[in-house]
Amino acid sequence: MRTPTGPGGRPRSVRVKAPGKVNVSLQVGPLRPDGYHSVASVYLAVSLFEEVTATSTPEPGVTVSLGPDSTLDVDSLDIPLDERNLAVKAARLMAEMTENPTGVHLTITKRVPVAGGMGGGSADAAATLLACDALWGSGLSREELAHVAGELGADVPFALLGGAAVGLGLGDQLSPALATSRFDWVLVPAEFGLSTPRVYAELDRLRQAEGVHAAEPTDVEPAILAALRTGDAGGLSHLLVNDLQRAAIGLAPGLRDTLGWADSHGALASMVSGSGPTIALLAQDADAAADLAEDLGHRGVEAFAVHGPVPGARIVSDTVL
Repeated sequence: MRTPTGPGGRPRSVRVKAPGKVNVSLQVGPLRPDGYHSVASVYLAVSLFEEVTATSTPEPGVTVSLGPDSTLDVDSLDIPLDERNLAVKAARLMAEMTENPTGVHLTITKRVPVAGGMGGGSADAAATLLACDALWGSGLSREELAHVAGELGADVPFALLGGAAVGLGLGDQLSPALATSRFDWVLVPAEFGLSTPRVYAELDRLRQAEGVHAAEPTDVEPAILAALRTGDAGGLSHLLVNDLQRAAIGLAPGLRDTLGWADSHGALASMVSGSGPTIALLAQDADAAADLAEDLGHRGVEAFAVHGPVPGARIVSDTVL
């Protein structure tokens, strides 16, 4: 078992990266008595990574800061740097499971849009679990870490797994999906975030107003899995679905403009990612994605090309300082 510090008690540091995600498909069931919603979703991890560096400290406890290499213009008003932060919760949960751990400082490098429907906070938590496991020599298997991840939130286990997967239940009942080919996307972040609970509540309101009684989702469309398996971007473009999209647009009507522009400027398909407000545009290939991102940039719209599937959380470095 490795010790949490190096020779002479020098601090040890473990850096982990974990991906954001796009919900290729997201079906949402009715509001449950426990206040949650069952979903049937197809997750795809994409090449926009959060990084968490966990560094041992002599004093017990968990502290956190934002890394200077963050590509997002965020501060503590956007991201709480206390016990409300999901990465802090992850570190504390690991500390409870580890005998005599040192304290730990978490440096989070943000690249995934905050409150953007891409699971950035969940990626931070997954990266923290893996970093603290290595730092403290917990020796947990990936399956055991996934179980811990499920206690933190529905999207955390997928950030740990990566690739492509079907998520049922609250989204945390994961089954890996075969997706060996590359799919190219353009992501368009918004200058604001949307609260996931608020978007779900808006969907419930819309359904109630329309007298719609949604069924409990029990599986995903097989054709989506077939398109992922064969690398058929064109076929996948006709199958994208997000039950939360109209709720997100209802709360942020301006999203409709970007969706409409994308559909008329070369995107195979466009959709709100998860609970939004980030918009994901599916492109034919890497060149088409680069052209779309460039065209949006010329219009003064921030956009960047990504691809998936990519691996889940993994250790980048383990060093003695």
